[in-house]
Amino acid sequence: MSMETDRYPSMMKALRENFDRGLTRPLGWRRAQLGAMARMLRENEKQIARALATDLAKPDQEVYLGELSLLFSEIRHAQRQLRRWTRPRRVHTPLVGQPARSWVQPEPLGVVLIMGAWNYPVQLVLSPLIPALAAGNCAVIKPSEIAAATAALMAKLIPRYLDSNAVKVVEGAVEETTELLKQRFDHILYTGGAHVGRIVMRAAAEHLTPVTLELGGKSPCVIDEDADLVSAARRLTWGKCLNAGQTCIAPDYVLVTRDRRDELISAIGDELDAMYGKDRLKSGDYAKIINRRHFDRLIGYLDDGEVAIGGQYDEGSCRIEPTVLTGVGAENDIMREEIFGPILPIIEVDSLEEAIAFVRQRDKPLAAYLFTRSRVSERVFVESVSTGNLCINDVLMFMSVPELPFGGVGMSGMGQYHGKAGFDRFSHLKAVMKRSRFPEITIRFPPYTDFKLRWLKRLG
Repeated sequence: MSMETDRYPSMMKALRENFDRGLTRPLGWRRAQLGAMARMLRENEKQIARALATDLAKPDQEVYLGELSLLFSEIRHAQRQLRRWTRPRRVHTPLVGQPARSWVQPEPLGVVLIMGAWNYPVQLVLSPLIPALAAGNCAVIKPSEIAAATAALMAKLIPRYLDSNAVKVVEGAVEETTELLKQRFDHILYTGGAHVGRIVMRAAAEHLTPVTLELGGKSPCVIDEDADLVSAARRLTWGKCLNAGQTCIAPDYVLVTRDRRDELISAIGDELDAMYGKDRLKSGDYAKIINRRHFDRLIGYLDDGEVAIGGQYDEGSCRIEPTVLTGVGAENDIMREEIFGPILPIIEVDSLEEAIAFVRQRDKPLAAYLFTRSRVSERVFVESVSTGNLCINDVLMFMSVPELPFGGVGMSGMGQYHGKAGFDRFSHLKAVMKRSRFPEITIRFPPYTDFKLRWLKRLG
């Protein structure tokens, strides 16, 4: 073990002692931490933008839109709703339990671990921290070492603004993460890929620690026969190109009817010209691929179909032009793995029913999208497609609603957070019943008689 990992047991001991003495319980403390987080983001917006530009070449507008604005919205929502979320939640007590009152009492879990991802290295660390602090927990944060500049900045800023007796930042790579996962936490939230997700689950099982996994997957976008193609192309193009496609809920592939395929491709080309110009690799509004390993992986997908738009790339800057592929087979690697980049396969189908069948034959995605004008198509899609999150006539925008739970299903993850769902995820919802001492109803006590049994059946 390194000097860094040697300190983990003492760090955990101190956090647990601080939690046990009630440091994080007062609502005033929780509100103060949320306010301090908002202040940290406001006062260091330029530093954050520089770090994200170093790691991902994110344009300033994408920094605000994809990272900061979502956090500000979630913080405001949590501050406004905190008293309501923490109140006892009254439930009905049946006649057999009377006279009594019953309620659910939210209480903090203890010390939680939040493991962030490199593609949104600010938002995916702090977004789970918001409900964790709102629920009254201590937290250990592990930023992704792949986004090194942002991870270093988070490690510097968080102790300056948040209570270091309750929130700790751990840096490092595989060795540090492995040792960290040997510690006993009360909940672990991990965002990333399925391979590491399995490692997290195995480690958590040693302590019977509950986990929330946000794992991504292949999020389909279905273009119905009557869809507004201009609107669909604009929104689809934006969602696919945001952060150079390195978004876990980005449209991964498109299903469109044969007679509308070429029209859709033409509309996407027009939108790319409008957004990024003719020389898209040099656009200041377009991010880069995080590193050479992911760049090489993505370049390998270009042979899995015919390039209809784009296909150019620059090794020096790790940029890949937004690319549309046709002629992609379901057996190709690009259709078996999450793309996580600016390459968009377009697959032809005969009908909405065939598109839905195509989606249902695969692992359940983290997100699914439908563009349509038809209420019937909308209803059929919502009822037929199992997905973590679903959006009709747009992409990604459900993330702007803080009260909508966010999370996967099946292979795309387990557990949800954001808003009240996040507060509940980081809370134990304790069942409480308080009974009156009088009057004493004796029918439940021995000796048992037929008379008592008849009344128990009536009351039950």
